[in-house]
Amino acid sequence: MSFSTDTKAELCRVRLLRTGAAEAECYGVLLYAHTFSPRELRIVTASPTFAERLPKLFAKAFSLSFDQTGEPGGGKQSFVIRDSQKLDVLFRSFGAERSTTLSHHVNFGVLEEDERREAFFRGAFLAGGSITDPVKGFHLELATPHVSVCRESRSLLQDMGFEPKEASRGGNALLYFKKADAISDFLTTVGASTAAMDVLNAKVEKDVRNTVTRRVNCDTANADRVVSAAAQQLEAIRHIVKEYGIDALPEPLRDAALLRIANPEASLADLAQLSCPPVSKSCLNHRLKKIMSFVPKSEENVETE
Repeated sequence: MSFSTDTKAELCRVRLLRTGAAEAECYGVLLYAHTFSPRELRIVTASPTFAERLPKLFAKAFSLSFDQTGEPGGGKQSFVIRDSQKLDVLFRSFGAERSTTLSHHVNFGVLEEDERREAFFRGAFLAGGSITDPVKGFHLELATPHVSVCRESRSLLQDMGFEPKEASRGGNALLYFKKADAISDFLTTVGASTAAMDVLNAKVEKDVRNTVTRRVNCDTANADRVVSAAAQQLEAIRHIVKEYGIDALPEPLRDAALLRIANPEASLADLAQLSCPPVSKSCLNHRLKKIMSFVPKSEENVETE
């Protein structure tokens, strides 16, 4: 099962205690269904738990049954109402007339209570929503065939403190979230707290993994700089030994040169501690730069750690 299917299964465990909440959930289902026109209501779903919930939902909200149910294929189930009297009930329940409705709009008047708003978007997600597995990425969307419904749903979500984005795809208008925190808050609001926690856990794991990766990359870059600087210093020392002899260097510089030869991969901080007596990192860096100055133009390519 997909994460989206699991999330819908969790939402279907929300109990239908009040008729008003059931009506609001149905309203979300209707406006985000595959087809809701004056001639037909058709709800298509791949969620077995939503398919089980739908007849109970419509019976509680409107005392209506579906005219036809079936499996159109692809693991999906469809629920159809074509009876004109039943369609009249659905349209009038939310302040519209089937015979005069040209396009659907969200009736804000029936969604003034928080419980109804939450139920409305639960229904919208069950009928037209999907969510990506948070292990793979963060994306939750609500798809409806009605552009006006999409825009008005966005206004309703904004009034609830959310900031969804709008898009269109395949003839549907979309509202979507891309941030884990917003997705988690939305899921909690509509009744999927377990799925919301899974999203937050995935975000924490990704943040930790990214932090570790950045640190590893930083450590690798620092190690590369240490190796590059040490290589230049050793090349300068070899040049001095060949041209002048190691004894040509003043004692502090000679000690630093011998220390570098003995510890070709050590960092500047480690070399400073290995000095006898120990010196500061700045002091040792100054001595090595002096050594580099014995080689013509070598100072121009000096890398410090």
